Amino acid sequence: MRIRRRVRGRERRSHAAVATATAALLVLLGALAGCDAGDDADAGRSTAGPRPSPRPTPAWDRSPASIAAVGDSITRGFDACTVLADCPEVSWATGTDATVRSVAWRLLGAAGVAGRTWNHAKSGARMAELPEQMTRAVADKPELVTVMVGANDACRDDVSHMTSVADFRTYFETSVKKLRSELPKSQLYVSSVPDLKRLWSEGRVNPLGKEIWKLGICQSMLASPDAMDAVAVARRESVQERVVAYNEVLKDVCAKDARCRYDGGAVFEYRFSGDQLSQWDWFHPSRNGQQRLAEIAYRNITAKEPPA
Repeated sequence: MRIRRRVRGRERRSHAAVATATAALLVLLGALAGCDAGDDADAGRSTAGPRPSPRPTPAWDRSPASIAAVGDSITRGFDACTVLADCPEVSWATGTDATVRSVAWRLLGAAGVAGRTWNHAKSGARMAELPEQMTRAVADKPELVTVMVGANDACRDDVSHMTSVADFRTYFETSVKKLRSELPKSQLYVSSVPDLKRLWSEGRVNPLGKEIWKLGICQSMLASPDAMDAVAVARRESVQERVVAYNEVLKDVCAKDARCRYDGGAVFEYRFSGDQLSQWDWFHPSRNGQQRLAEIAYRNITAKEPPA
């Protein structure tokens, strides 16, 4: 009997020990599981972290203290004062003429125009020449650079000679990068390419204008101005489509630069009349036309928000 009691006692003690060990093991496993869960939660919190604030967009300076202009004959005031000659004093961008009231005249005043403006535009220039003009403009260290170029890229002897959209983009991007690398804080104002088809529509009603166009002005659009056959219509549409594509390039490239402001197509959409065209070639802007361009640019440059 005593032997059986001893065996039973040992069995009870053994069962108790096993139960105690099992309970301890379960507690330990639970603790480890809790630690693992906590580590995962902490890891999730550490990887998420606070989101960085977006970089603020530089504020557009609506009153720059110096201006350089690049572009083509429009910015040189060609045929606005005398026949077949530049007239930079009436330039929409940097002119000193009080009747035109250029962008520079409006922003800097009559006294500031002479000493703090530079006009590097060239009559006949195409987009391929803009990088070189921009290099010269950068040397002046202006706070604002104005650009109006592209009409000559579409105005060629034949539509097949128009600058390709890809090349137009490449040269414009190169010009913007040149400005940005040398003058990171200078601003860029870009005017859209004018509506050449509207120019044809307005000028073709003037007999003298049509005779002058025969001398070779913008033949891709203005040749045979009274012709309305399918070939002539298609030719003009090709030029119009190319101008629209150029303006899309200007808009797109400018949108990628925080200190660039495109005119939103304002020049292209302006419903100019014969009063805004030169009396000598019915193609370039007259003084009146230069004044209208200055008004458009000044309004956009001084606006709180960029054009839509």
